[in-house]
Amino acid sequence: MGQGGLPPGQRRVEGFPRFGTHLSKPPPAVPVDPVIEVRGAVTGEFDLPLAELSALPRKEIRADFHCVAGWSATDLLWEGVLFETFYRAHLEPVLRPGATITHVGCRGLDGHEGALTIGDILADDVLIAVNLNGRPLDSDHGAPVRLVSPRQYGYFNIKHLSRIELLTAAPPITEGPVIRSHPRGRVWEEERHGLLPGRVVRPFYRSLIRPIRYLSSRGSRPSQ
Repeated sequence: MGQGGLPPGQRRVEGFPRFGTHLSKPPPAVPVDPVIEVRGAVTGEFDLPLAELSALPRKEIRADFHCVAGWSATDLLWEGVLFETFYRAHLEPVLRPGATITHVGCRGLDGHEGALTIGDILADDVLIAVNLNGRPLDSDHGAPVRLVSPRQYGYFNIKHLSRIELLTAAPPITEGPVIRSHPRGRVWEEERHGLLPGRVVRPFYRSLIRPIRYLSSRGSRPSQ
């Protein structure tokens, strides 16, 4: 275990730093009428208005957030809809007949994307979150909604969730061998890298924390 009962190699930080792609730029603007695009192995592609989430039961989860670089923001209170609830209500009924879903690809308005195994994304603590610590998500932390998967590193917790793709096979690897994300990124197994043991890459990833903080401070803007 890591510091203070955290996963291996993690260190607690004060607050909840901004992270993500294009950190030197402001977060993407929230659309007036946001939707989640549903694509992949479905009978017909469609755009689901986020307003549809309000009809599904809400759940609160108190959990830590673990960045692959080695910092952890602790005791965060997320509120939203369980992804499994969303999946059963809106995705399962439109699956292509005979399709076996192995992964769910998620993409945010900032361009970041990741593909979670169907088992990981249907876990009982994975949310499509709308609130953080009792307030609506702000632009730095994923407004209008984001995926929250506490058992996986932050790169699977897709901010500004805007697209879901149902996949029948693992997506192809597009990253190089030096910085290659682990295909599951489970924090307690320290799956930081797709080829190397987590302990080996800790020092390199930790060296990125300071420049990430600098870029984040340049790219932040007031909460919306």
